[in-house]
Amino acid sequence: MKTSNGSIYALAGVIVAVCAAVTPAGAHAEAWSLDSCITYAVAHNISVRQQALQIDDSELTVTQAKDAFLPTLSADASESFNFGRGLTADNTYADRNTTNFQWGVSLNLPLFQGLENVRRLKYAKSALQQTLLEYEAAKDDIELNVITQYLQVLYAREVVKSSQAQVDLSEYQLERQRALADAGKVAEAEVYDLEAQLAQNRLQLVSAQGDARTQLITLANLLQLGDAEGFDIQGLDGDDAYLPAASQVLEQALATNNSILAARAAITAAKDNVAVAKSGWIPKLSFGASTGSQYYSVSGFDNESFGNQMRHNYSTYFGFRLSIPIFDAFSTRNSVRRARLQQIQATLEAERRETEIDKTIRLAHTQAVASRDQYKASQESLVATGKAFEAVREKFDLGRATSYELQQASNNLFRTEISAIQARYDYLLRCRILQFYQTGGIS
Repeated sequence: MKTSNGSIYALAGVIVAVCAAVTPAGAHAEAWSLDSCITYAVAHNISVRQQALQIDDSELTVTQAKDAFLPTLSADASESFNFGRGLTADNTYADRNTTNFQWGVSLNLPLFQGLENVRRLKYAKSALQQTLLEYEAAKDDIELNVITQYLQVLYAREVVKSSQAQVDLSEYQLERQRALADAGKVAEAEVYDLEAQLAQNRLQLVSAQGDARTQLITLANLLQLGDAEGFDIQGLDGDDAYLPAASQVLEQALATNNSILAARAAITAAKDNVAVAKSGWIPKLSFGASTGSQYYSVSGFDNESFGNQMRHNYSTYFGFRLSIPIFDAFSTRNSVRRARLQQIQATLEAERRETEIDKTIRLAHTQAVASRDQYKASQESLVATGKAFEAVREKFDLGRATSYELQQASNNLFRTEISAIQARYDYLLRCRILQFYQTGGIS
C-alpha cells in the first residue's frame, strides 16, 4: 500500500491490524484501567451499598434468633391512689382514701418452643446466606455494566480517530483542488463540492467527538463520580478475547454464578421458613418464676407499717407452663400454606434465572461468532478497500481521477473502517461476557 503524501491515510493500515491495543485520545498518567474502574464502581455504587445494608439487617436477624433461646427477666413496680366513698363493713357508705403499692420480679425461661426457636435460627442463617450471595450478584451486575460501558468508550474513540482521518483527507483534497482551480485546470464547481464534503466530514467528526464524550460521562456516572472532569481511561492491554464453547461457559455459570446461587439459597431459606410455620402445631413448655410484695392502706383505719407489710406480703412463685395448640382458627395452617407458596415462588425464580443465563450465554456466543466472522471479513474488505483508495488517490494526484471519485473511494474506506471497528468491539464485548460467566468475574 502506497502512503506517499499520505501519513494521514496510515489509519487504513492501522485498522487492518485493528486487534492491536487501543490508546484513548487524551490519555494521561491518571487514566483509569478497566480493573480500577470495576473496583471503584463496586465500592461506591449505591445499589451495592444498599445491598450491603441488607447483610447487616440479616446478621441482626440471626442475632435475634439466637437471643430467643435466652430467658427473659423483668421487674415492675406500681402505686395507685383511690379517693371517694366506699361501702363499709356495717353496710354503710363513708369517705375513704386508699393507697396501694406493689413490686415484683419475674423470670421466664423457654424450655421447649415447639422447635420454633431452633428452626427460626436455621431460617435466619439461610436468609443471611441468600443475602450474601445477592450482594455478590449485585457486584457482578455492576462489573458487567462497567465492562460494557468501558468498551463503548473505546469504540467511540476509535470512531473519532477514523472521522478525524476523513476530515484530514478532505482538507488535503480541498487544498489541492483549490490550487488546480486557481491554475485553471479544474472547474470551480469541484472546489464547491469538496467544501461541502469537508463541512459534512467536520460535522461527522463533531458528532463522533460528542458521542465519545457522552460515553465517557456515562461511565463516570456509573462509577458514581460526581464530576467527569479530569476522568479518563486507558486502552486495553491486548484484546484478551478468547471464545470458549457455550456449553463450557454454561456449565461453569450454573455452578458459580452468584445470581443463580442466590436463587438456590432462597429456595433453602423458603424450605426453612415452612418448617418455622409448622412449629405452630407443636406444644410449648416454659418455666416461670416470680417474687414480689405489696403495701395497702385505708384512711380511717390503723394500717400496718410499710416495712411490716412488705415482709408479711412477700411471696415467691415458680412453675411450668405447657401450651398445647388445639385450634388456632387455622392460623398455623394458613402460615404453612403461605410459606409453601413462597417456596414455590423461590423455585420458579431460580428456574427463571437459570433460563435467563442460559439464553444470555448462548446469545452472546452466537453474536461473538458472528462478530468474529464479520470482523475477519471486514479486515479483508478493508485491505481491498484501502488498496482501491490508494489507487484512486494516485490517479487523483496525477489528474486522472475526479474529486468525486476520490470522495467515493474515501467514503467506502471510512464505512469499511467503521464496520471493522464495530465488529471488533462487539466481539470483544461478547467474549468478555462469556469470560465473566465462565470465571465468575473479570477482575
